Amino acid sequence: MKRKKSQPINPEQSVSRRDFLRGAGVAVSGGILAGEGLLQAAADAPAPVLGPGAVKFTLRVNGKANAMSLEPRVTLLDALRNSLDFTGAKRVCDRGTCGACTVLVDGKAVYACNLLAIDAQGRDITTIEGVAAEGKLSPVMQAFVDNDAQQCGFCTPGFVMATTALLKHNPNPSMAEIERGLGGNICRCGTYHGQKGAVAQAAKNMKA
Repeated sequence: MKRKKSQPINPEQSVSRRDFLRGAGVAVSGGILAGEGLLQAAADAPAPVLGPGAVKFTLRVNGKANAMSLEPRVTLLDALRNSLDFTGAKRVCDRGTCGACTVLVDGKAVYACNLLAIDAQGRDITTIEGVAAEGKLSPVMQAFVDNDAQQCGFCTPGFVMATTALLKHNPNPSMAEIERGLGGNICRCGTYHGQKGAVAQAAKNMKA
């Protein structure tokens, strides 16, 4: 079989190894210069360093401003429980996987163990203690009681807060949406059936 002759190389279209290395060097140098420019800009306007000692700031919890003096490393969960005596949010996994420490921050469900207290300043924080107005059970709380949606009760505050956030943004959720909305919370007693019934009842009563 006759082999085809290779096409002649057009010198104007070819790239020599020297040209390639020269171009790569320019690109790298440009990147270094750009990086130096960013570093210089950062040096010109350095971010303030907080800590390691206590820092003064304010947390707005359940509609009330609270003056705090805490180390920047303190989580919102620790600030609520240890400094403000809001113990409804529970410490279980302490790594944002179980939902027992769920609170509302600007109306959204948040793991309090995953948020630094100092990063929550200027935002509206609601705990389980702030859901019941003047000691009266909210529709969500009452639905959890009516549906026997708790056993040991340790994870219940987190579920109530997650449900409150869910119904705030979706007043008429389907069962699939309820399961997805509570998917970030774990009940080791396994009362999921009662909890889903509680969410459905609360949605119905709140809509009425």
